[in-house]
Amino acid sequence: FKTCPGRVIAKVSCSGEKEVDLAVQSAKAAFKIWSQMSGMERSRVMLEAARIIREKREEIATLETINNGKSILEARVDIDISWQCLEYYAGLAGSLAGEHIQLPGGTFGYTRREPFGVCVGIGAWNYPFQTACWKAAPALACGNAMVYKPSPFTPISVVRLAEIFTEAGVPKGLFNIVQGGAATGQFLCHHPDVAKISFTGSVPTGIKIMEMASKGIKPVTLELGGKSPLIIFSDCALENAVNGALMANFLTQGEVCCNGTRVFVERKILDVFTKEVVKRTQKIKVGDPLLEDTRMGALINRPHLDRVQGFIKQAKEQGAQVLCGGDLYVPDDPKLKNGYYMRPCVLGNCTDDMTCVKEEIFGPVMSILPFDTEEEVVERANATKYGLAGGVFTRDIQKAHRVVAALKAGMCFINNYNLSPVELPFGGYKSSGFGRENGRAAIESYSQLKTVCVEMGDVESVF
Repeated sequence: FKTCPGRVIAKVSCSGEKEVDLAVQSAKAAFKIWSQMSGMERSRVMLEAARIIREKREEIATLETINNGKSILEARVDIDISWQCLEYYAGLAGSLAGEHIQLPGGTFGYTRREPFGVCVGIGAWNYPFQTACWKAAPALACGNAMVYKPSPFTPISVVRLAEIFTEAGVPKGLFNIVQGGAATGQFLCHHPDVAKISFTGSVPTGIKIMEMASKGIKPVTLELGGKSPLIIFSDCALENAVNGALMANFLTQGEVCCNGTRVFVERKILDVFTKEVVKRTQKIKVGDPLLEDTRMGALINRPHLDRVQGFIKQAKEQGAQVLCGGDLYVPDDPKLKNGYYMRPCVLGNCTDDMTCVKEEIFGPVMSILPFDTEEEVVERANATKYGLAGGVFTRDIQKAHRVVAALKAGMCFINNYNLSPVELPFGGYKSSGFGRENGRAAIESYSQLKTVCVEMGDVESVF
């Protein structure tokens, strides 16, 4: 496992079938204790975990930067979102309740919201610590246990989260970590004592997880890839729209599933917008992610860097114009010479049929496409198998709401992009998955409803 300079920082043993079973059985035992605690009791433990994360913010953010390669500035934000997520669900834990339904003749019914049991979380490498908190917080608030598998590319920071949960007072084994790749994930998905699976990652892997879960009729939450549209109307506040486009393409080296990488710009302002985006992109400082003034760190590994470079090469072959960046970057610091760095790239002269416009690159590559009318751009924006996110920049608030209502995407932004407040549900349409992370919607994902019907008199038999 490698940091941005390309050196090994740790070796982690993969969990086989035996280790996965031990983790699940340990979580199953902890579930019996945790699920019998009141919501307020669970809340206090989760608040303590949030407090520890907040107190250890700098330590965990530094670990995450080494783990992933993103800038320390971004890593701190990730850690803040993580403890906020735990606080939010700690607040909901004590409020979970069913309802009472009065029926004729004194009969009544009620519902109970109950946990599943042992839930599995499988995380991605772009937001290792934050994604683990997004999955663990609602799961634990509802009374579940969780076995979590981080990406084999970023195995480190989630172990720290498990230690923090233990320190905060969760029952031993309630949040277990297993390490490994596809084989470990298969053992988890097929395990008979796993009741629910939540996955963040690619569409092909999501399809495989659905197939495995279907054999056990296990509910799944899938947060998959995207090729999201960002629509810039000519009546936008230009500087704000430029900021939005940069946020929608270059966070975490462009390795963000909901990034707005198809930037549709109304033709009236195409030239001025493009010129300003290119100027701003060229000023982004690439380099050592632990330095305070770095704004873009290293990509996750060499194969991924090569893949992103391949997309840019293909885009040029298909007629796109590289307006800036796209080349490899070698920092001045000799310790970083083997790092997986590249300059953020802006592509012009793009058309909807180009591979760079249709496929998820998952790197710092922005494709700019002109449009003329609202109806046209909405149709083109929706012409994709993905449906994770979308954004609109305009001063016309009626138009903004009209366009986002027409977008086939689960997370839409108006005059901003890539905000991740834990209070709002997050998830996609179409091939971008289903189920929701965050917000009250995640409570539905990590609990099941039991209905109880109570007869106050004698049973009337028809026999």
